Amino acid sequence: MPRRIDRGPQARLIVEKGGSLVASRAQTWRDSIRLSYGQKITLLATLPLILAVGAIAWIVANQSRQLAENEISQLEARLIETKKEELRNYVTQARNGFYYIYGNAAPDDETAKQRVANILSAMIYGEEGFFFVYDYDGRAIVHPRQTDYINQDLSGLTDSLGTPVVDPLIEIARGGAGYHTFLWPKPSTGEEAMMVAYVTGFQSWQWAVGTGVFIDDVLASVASARAETQARIERTFVYIVLITILALLGVFITGLLLNLRERRLADAKLRALTERIIDTQEEERGRVARELHDSISQILVGIRYTLELARKRVMSGDVKASQSLDKGIGGLTEAIHEVRRISSDLRPGVLDDLGLGPALKSLVDAFAERTGIETEFQTVVFRNRLDKDAKIALYRIAQEALTNVERHAEASRVTIEVSGHRQGATMRVQDNGRGIDSDRSSGLGLRNMQERIDQLGGTLRVLSSQDGTIIEASVPLSHMLSPKTERDPKTTRKSA
Repeated sequence: MPRRIDRGPQARLIVEKGGSLVASRAQTWRDSIRLSYGQKITLLATLPLILAVGAIAWIVANQSRQLAENEISQLEARLIETKKEELRNYVTQARNGFYYIYGNAAPDDETAKQRVANILSAMIYGEEGFFFVYDYDGRAIVHPRQTDYINQDLSGLTDSLGTPVVDPLIEIARGGAGYHTFLWPKPSTGEEAMMVAYVTGFQSWQWAVGTGVFIDDVLASVASARAETQARIERTFVYIVLITILALLGVFITGLLLNLRERRLADAKLRALTERIIDTQEEERGRVARELHDSISQILVGIRYTLELARKRVMSGDVKASQSLDKGIGGLTEAIHEVRRISSDLRPGVLDDLGLGPALKSLVDAFAERTGIETEFQTVVFRNRLDKDAKIALYRIAQEALTNVERHAEASRVTIEVSGHRQGATMRVQDNGRGIDSDRSSGLGLRNMQERIDQLGGTLRVLSSQDGTIIEASVPLSHMLSPKTERDPKTTRKSA
């Protein structure tokens, strides 16, 4: 059995470090091959283009090759057919030239045979053309271009490819007439070339008479046509590749320009957003500073003077010292209320503890008490409940809307309605003021409302006229919590 060797904590530490090193390298490798967003967009734009161009090139090449091959095959067939027709005419003319001898001679008339053989031996045409005669036993009788074959038994003769030469000619002659293709040495050069022969039979003399023509020029023309076709297909591929490269360069340059443009726009939006955040922060800090200066600071100063007066009265034994202390206690109570009010404005605790409905009710009551404007808050308990982000967004929108009413609307009545529906939840703030001026239509408050609702994927509608303004904010169903989640004892109990 194998033994386990414990090398101690140091060895285990080395193994652990090695494992972490391997994991670190694997993570580095994964990070190195991870594509950025821009690279993914470029890949999605270029990959379909490359695949489409490749498919088009393949189809064009195959179609072109098939079409060219059909045309070349037809050309080859026509040229060979022309050669065959020419051979048949040669043989027919030769037969007509000596038929008067053959037709009147007996089968064993050697004199007539010799006269016909002499006529055929003299019928030489062109640089390579000649007539040949074999008897049915395979013996060469007439072979003017290659006289070494005369009177030799050529039965069983094959060319360099193993194709029988004389035997098929004799078989064709026995059956009447026909064609045979084989390799044969050219009389002018001695090199083998493809020959098409036409042979006819003289049955009474048992002769196979025929002639042949070399078709190497036809094969050369066909090979040249195929080479030209292949060159055209290759040029077509080159053109397609060049067009593809130009298209990819266009996509790359266009994507680069769009990326630069989007980056500039994103930077501009980021700068504007940063400036807006800074402005909002400064405005909020100024508001808190004013609240502290105008309320808390003055109350605390008053308490200080009251306490100093109470100290003097206590030291002098004045019986009114208790009144000064009571007044100081009242000032502290007022300061505590102010701190709570400011804290509630910054982040109302009732929103986290009880939910959106009670928080909006408290906001509306405080607004009515502070401004004297008639207010009304309406809500229904809908089955699903809003999540934290939706509650904060709707509360801040209501808070901003009431601030605008207080500062600019000159309204006498404000109504806030919150309701749920199948698409989510909607809050509606309506006043009977003088509407929104064109100068305030793009103000910071409305922009903040729009940005808050955009983060939730909801919609914000602002309808304004001389009879008042309606601000309607809707959040989608994705920000609604199911009743099961709401009844979970592990979660904090909240309402809409």
